[in-house]
This record gives sequence, C-alpha cells and structure tokens, in this order.
Amino acid sequence: MRTLIKTQNVALAVLAAAALTTVTTQAAETLSVVTFGGAYEAAAKKAYFEPFTQATGIGFSTESYDGGLAKLSAMEQAKNTTWDLIDLETNDAITACDEGLLQKFDKKTIGKTSDFIPGTISDCAVASMVWSTIYAYDASKLKSAPTTVNDFFDLQKFPGKRGLRKSPKVTMEWALIADGVDPKDVYKVLGTPAGVDRAFKKLDTIKPNIVWWESGAQAPQLLADGAVVMTQAYNGRISDAAKKDNKPFKTVWDAQVYDFDWWAVPTGAKHADAAAKFIASASQPKAYADLSKYIAYAPPRKDAIALIDKQRLADLPTAPDNFKRALQINANFWADNADQINKRFQVWLTQ
Repeated sequence: MRTLIKTQNVALAVLAAAALTTVTTQAAETLSVVTFGGAYEAAAKKAYFEPFTQATGIGFSTESYDGGLAKLSAMEQAKNTTWDLIDLETNDAITACDEGLLQKFDKKTIGKTSDFIPGTISDCAVASMVWSTIYAYDASKLKSAPTTVNDFFDLQKFPGKRGLRKSPKVTMEWALIADGVDPKDVYKVLGTPAGVDRAFKKLDTIKPNIVWWESGAQAPQLLADGAVVMTQAYNGRISDAAKKDNKPFKTVWDAQVYDFDWWAVPTGAKHADAAAKFIASASQPKAYADLSKYIAYAPPRKDAIALIDKQRLADLPTAPDNFKRALQINANFWADNADQINKRFQVWLTQ
C-alpha cells in the first residue's frame, strides 16, 4: 500500500513539475516593445499590455525612442533584431513597410475591417490610436468663443497673440482652409506653387502676432502664462491641462488635423507570432475604448466609440461632433515635399 501511495505521490509530483514548467515557459516569453514613452506608454500598459499578459502569460519589456528607422534598419541588416513590437509614426510605418523592415499583417485576425476609420490598416501595421492637432483658448480671457479655424486668423474679432508650432506642417493646411479651401482639396492645392504662395500669403496676415513653440509642453504653458490668446496644440496636452490641472482651456475641433500611431512587427522579430497576437488583441473595440480612459487619444475603430463614456468622448478627436471637418495629415505628401516647403518656411520666418 505504501509503495502504491509513494508511486502515486511521485506521479503527482512529476505532473505538478510538468505543469509548473509549462507555466514558467509561457511566463518567460517576453515581448520587447519600443514606444515613444511618456503618458502614452503608461496608458498603453494599462489598456493593452496588462490585459494581454493576464490573458496569455506573455510579458513585456519596454524601451523608449524618438522615432525614425535608423536603428531598426541597422538591426535588420545585422540579422539581429531585438525588438518584437514597434510603435511607429505614420510616415515611418509607410517607409518601413515599403523597405521590407516590417512583417506583413494578417488582417483577418482583427475582425471586421470595415469598422476601422479609412487608412488605419496597412499591409504591415494597424493603428493603435488617433491623435490630432487642434487649437485651444483660455475661456477666462475671451468674451466670445472662437469656433472655426477662420477665427484663429481673425485678429479683428479676436485680437491677441497666436501660438503656432515652428513647422509648416498643419500650419500651411490651416492657412489654406481659413482662406476658403475645402479640407478635402487642401493637398491638391498645396501641391502647386500657387497653393504654397496662397498659404504663405494667409499666414502673412497674422505673422506679427505669432509666438512660435517647438515642444508640445510649450503650447498649454503659453496659454497658462497669458502669452497667447489661442494656440495650436496637441489635443492630449490640452485635455490633460483642463482635466488634471483645472485650467480653463477649451478646444476648437474645426479643421483638426489628425494622425495615427501604429503597431507593427519587425521582419526579424524573435517572438513574431506572439507580437501578432498582441496586435490582434489590442485592435479590439474594448482595448481601444480602455486606452481612452487613460489618455485623450481616440480609437481608430468606429465600434469602440459606443464603449466610451460620453463625457470622455467629448475630449476625443474621432467623436462624431469633433470629426465633422477633420483632415487626415497626408504623410506621403509631406514625405515628398517637406524639404522644399520647409526651406521656404525658414526663409519666410526671417523676412
């Protein structure tokens, strides 16, 4: 009898050890992910990473970078890719896919693709969120509220300084829209010499009143300091200032210029299958809706909107009321024309 019990105990111990080995092996698999860090990474951990780890046992190690493809390209050339998952800007996602730096993505894994905003799924990547450039004002300092991008250029109705990012991107688009160009025609017009002239001519009307900023944190600070009455800004920055710091800042969504961040798997990723499973998981409506709880970036998937609290929805770029006259930044246009337009922009700044 003792021999039988002993034999049973040994068998149970072997089974327990095997089970522990399986769990340990699963838990030991870790995805190396590179992001832009900061508040977005913190939100992604809560909305994307932690639920995936809980469901699969697969963990994450994170690394921050400033974008660009130099390091990824060097890894691929050396056949030693240490990243499994990468957070990309739109222009880099396009270029990396074209150059073979990213694996092709199976669109079937994310479900109904018609639920996604057009342009948020590519051959190699899926959008992780939508962010936008808007303008904001201090409601305690203006007697009437501006409502359109035209108001940003109207110094008679709304006298005072304007904050703008020191870049032609978005600024040129806004100048044309304020000058009467329909948002859907902006890049067609901006792609001509006459269109570029027209944008600069419109910017001339407010040039003496422009205060230039170069980092996202400067925009809400300019408002807080009273240095400007309106400023171009990233929507998440203004939302944080209003919600967390109780600033009387209001966002004007008219002619917002929106863009995406993207998840993709490098060609040489060592845990490519697990990374692809993560992207499929992070591309579900609930995951997108959960991200919006932690940061004011919007889901690129339309059916996630219904899962977001109505009060929070008002802060997001893709909310129906905010998205009426939105313009998607044309990454291909700027990839082809940035150098030429920026050279003229730099000359214009000194004139």
